[in-house]
Amino acid sequence: MNKNKTKASIILVLLAVFTLNFGVHAQGKKQARNSAYLFAYFTGNDKAEESIRFAISEDGYHYKALNHNRPVISSEKISSTGGVRDPHILRGADGKHFYMVATDMVSAKGWDSNRAMVLLKSNDLITWKSSIVNIQKKYPNQENLKRVWAPQTIYDPAVKKYMVYWSMKHGNDPDKIYYAYANADFSDLEGTPKQLFFSPTNGSCIDGDIIYDKGKYNLFFKTEGNGNGIKKAVSSSLTKGYVLEDRYLQQTTDAVEGAGVFKLNGSEDYILMYDVYMKGRYQFTKSKDLNTFKIIDEEVTMDFHPRHGTVMSISKEEENRLLSKWYSASSVVQGAGNPSIKQNNIVLDTVARTVYLPVNDGKDLKAFDPGFSKFSGVSIKPEGKVDFSKGPVRYTLKIGNQAMQTYAISAAINRNPVLNGFYADPEILYSNKTSKFYLYPTSDGFTGWSGTYFKTFSSTDLVNWKDEGVIVDLNKDVSWAKKNAWAPTAIEKKVNGVYKYFYYFTAAQKIGVAVSDHPAGPFKDSGKPLIAKRPAGIKAGQEIDPDVFTDPKTGKSYLYWGNGYMAVATLNDDMVSIDTTSVKIITPDNSFREGTEVFYRNGKYYFLWSEEDTRSPDYAVRYGFSDSPTGKITVPANNLILSKRPDQGIYGTGHNSVIQIPGKDEWYIVYHRFNRPKGITMGDAAGYNREVCIDQMEFDENGNIKKVIPTLEGINPIRK
Repeated sequence: MNKNKTKASIILVLLAVFTLNFGVHAQGKKQARNSAYLFAYFTGNDKAEESIRFAISEDGYHYKALNHNRPVISSEKISSTGGVRDPHILRGADGKHFYMVATDMVSAKGWDSNRAMVLLKSNDLITWKSSIVNIQKKYPNQENLKRVWAPQTIYDPAVKKYMVYWSMKHGNDPDKIYYAYANADFSDLEGTPKQLFFSPTNGSCIDGDIIYDKGKYNLFFKTEGNGNGIKKAVSSSLTKGYVLEDRYLQQTTDAVEGAGVFKLNGSEDYILMYDVYMKGRYQFTKSKDLNTFKIIDEEVTMDFHPRHGTVMSISKEEENRLLSKWYSASSVVQGAGNPSIKQNNIVLDTVARTVYLPVNDGKDLKAFDPGFSKFSGVSIKPEGKVDFSKGPVRYTLKIGNQAMQTYAISAAINRNPVLNGFYADPEILYSNKTSKFYLYPTSDGFTGWSGTYFKTFSSTDLVNWKDEGVIVDLNKDVSWAKKNAWAPTAIEKKVNGVYKYFYYFTAAQKIGVAVSDHPAGPFKDSGKPLIAKRPAGIKAGQEIDPDVFTDPKTGKSYLYWGNGYMAVATLNDDMVSIDTTSVKIITPDNSFREGTEVFYRNGKYYFLWSEEDTRSPDYAVRYGFSDSPTGKITVPANNLILSKRPDQGIYGTGHNSVIQIPGKDEWYIVYHRFNRPKGITMGDAAGYNREVCIDQMEFDENGNIKKVIPTLEGINPIRK
């Protein structure tokens, strides 16, 4: 027997076991000991958002933010710029220490403004020692360095050091991924950075993430410039020889960045997640081979909106330590997970220790389980189904080594808002073809009203709405505008005996029209804007907020539009062009801001509009009437019909449409409001975090519209 050969074989086996257990992300102790996950992330491009935050999951799919989604480390204390982005977290090879690296950057200073990264080390995940590495100052010949982005760390068992890798851009060269080894205490880099991956196209490469699997190093990265998305290169060596596998791995056509890969505990499955940054969301995909990925978004929940982060497996002990430090009783009760609860509308009062849970229509509050967090380190009593029909229920909570707390929790049926998520500027239509109602809102929740697509929702009772999906996507379907998808309107009309649907929408402050044979689409854009400039004599305002109306007396259809002015024009028979000679300004008075809505009842043409700004809590609806669909508009006294209700936390009520139940003198107003309860605290951001509501609208004996009371309860399901 060759003893030397046997010894060598044992060493190789031990090395293989070491690599399997610690891998690229150096999981430390065997994965069997890891029972949870720690997500490190930042949240946005404002300086206050450019800091490290933590979240916890016990299954890799459902995440809860720690510290109320506030920073766990001060960016001001650890960075040279005052901000950090793109945190990568790693368990040390010894299983006892943890390492983080992050981009030292404030994006407001420009995407070419940073030259440094931050290195952090901890032995408990709570207290972190940090240092700054400024590449331009540390190394010679860096005069043309423009940026240092998205560092990550991996343990190299061959040299027993931690390798840091990141992307840099010099002058007009593309971004390239470099690497260098950290020193023994992880406070600095050793040696001169070397290029890690050489793109065969010399294209830009950023956001690298290396995963070791089946004897190979898989380098995931984002391409820039010549086709954008996530690709990977593979090598049998950590520091060289990466060969590009030239195909995109993301499972979306939207722009993405920040690929992060982690293995599920006790499983052969990997998660590839990435930041769909233009849409303000994350996407999760799953794979067994790191080559074929399946979207699992429907299985994933987060009570926060992360940007470019990473996930690391942690033990039960580590999870409890993090929960004891940064989780709270208020986080538990606010995180009620029952899908019947309107998550965006939970009202928490940490001073009074009360919680209000708004519940969807049709749920039995006599036996209702809120679905509170079941982290192993959290105790909450009572458990399961509880009777909420008699008033608030007292819950006791205990988290780790924290003191026990008590909360009074109440639940009530809230049909408002009627759509899950953030939507605004709702248009409503009843389709004679399908005998259903359809809502056409602005897709909201995007900073600065930057949404680029429209959806529709269908219902038979005005309470329960089905998401019919995207019907117009500016990036795919519209050639003349790619931004600011706002405030649509729609109408059903018979053309040659066949129902057609005409959808008028705002894009890039112009008005377009798309056509379909079905109220839920697909809609085909006409190919050019219908309204692209201000009417004659108008010196200010925007060409937005279309409304379409067909006069029941004549069958003629009219288009209304304008911000700062109200314009009207007759639509030609094709419904995709206007009679340009008919354009008329009919602004009712100086309360008019935007959001025209026109309907007909008992011989009167009613004109509704919004006053103030959509960012204002005083955004409200006024009305007038006329004997003609083109004015003159009479404005009655006391014409404010929909406004805020502070006692219920309802603000910013406006931009409405109106629906009549077919065959009945029964009317409903559909409008948006600020998100409740957070909107009133959000400043201008409340103006693009809005939600759609429906309440009944009534008339007096003279045809005047009675003041509408905006409600939380909403309306009962209608029966046609």
